[in-house]
Amino acid sequence: MIQRRYPLQAAGAGYVCRLGPFSIVYQPLHLLVAFALLLLVCVIATYSMTLGKFNLSLLQVVDAIRGAGEGGVKDRIILNIRLPKVLTAVFVGAALGISGAVFQSVSRNALGSPDVIGFTTGAATGAIAQIVLFESGALEVALAAIVGGVVTALVVYLLAVKAGVVGGYRLILTGIGIGSILSALNGLMLVKGNLDNAIMANLWLAGSLHARTWTHVYPVLVGVVVLLPIMMVLKRALAMIEMGDDMATQLGIRVERVRLIMIFFAVVLAAFATGAAGPIAFIALAAPQLVSRLRQSRAMSLFSSALMGALLVLAADVLIQWLPFQASMPIGRMTGIVGGIYLIWLLTRSRQF
Repeated sequence: MIQRRYPLQAAGAGYVCRLGPFSIVYQPLHLLVAFALLLLVCVIATYSMTLGKFNLSLLQVVDAIRGAGEGGVKDRIILNIRLPKVLTAVFVGAALGISGAVFQSVSRNALGSPDVIGFTTGAATGAIAQIVLFESGALEVALAAIVGGVVTALVVYLLAVKAGVVGGYRLILTGIGIGSILSALNGLMLVKGNLDNAIMANLWLAGSLHARTWTHVYPVLVGVVVLLPIMMVLKRALAMIEMGDDMATQLGIRVERVRLIMIFFAVVLAAFATGAAGPIAFIALAAPQLVSRLRQSRAMSLFSSALMGALLVLAADVLIQWLPFQASMPIGRMTGIVGGIYLIWLLTRSRQF
């Protein structure tokens, strides 16, 4: 194995490890950030399973997960109630973090996230239609959210294309307009639908991790596990596109093809997340930006953004359980409050706006 140090354009110096015909490029700070985020996700996920009406110890949680528990009521609570909830939070946050990183890279704008552009609203439209009109279960709602998100993305993409090129600001503004229309449509369905279904859909719109089961976990888990490796392969090409379409074309990259594939995958992940837990605001917006500041690099990182998204959702869930007087708040509302404060801070500090 040969290891050499060389300068990186994004930040500082990096290293390359060669193993025969293969080579791996890395930076120590980036690895340290990813490891720290992974450790925090594991710690907070385990700790969050101790919280609830039945107080459990960390040892009981670890034993139950390892299959070394006593097999009583507490083990069933951990494995059938709290573990699906935590895994839903982890993979929903990861999907939103990845999606946000892709959209911010495509739009070259810190506001480029699926909830701002309107793709999350489109996914919500599909899910609400499924709940209000067909009264289906969790899997059907997740599939309807995917269809709604993909159709919305297709409409926004076609409207944003000009002379075969998608402009960043044009994509954001078009998405905001389509999102406003779909938001009004969602409100209309809630008003005109059956009262019980409308109440259920309205609760779902708040974004929640309560009563999550393995049925909610599997779709978003499979989506992240399958799509993330493919997107990691295309990440380098998308990073080159950030330097300009002309330069990327000269380097042999099919710009619009790569952009369209990455947008499609990002929309599917956002739709999976929305179908599993409802619309959770600002995770996709904040996760890539926080990772960029920790890594001291503007280069896109899908894996670290996924970990940061998972960490933010888990932290929001823990904050909710820490609320006094056993107050209950949907996680979508908590992230909306915190995310709104973050967005105001971002607008006041960034030179881009």
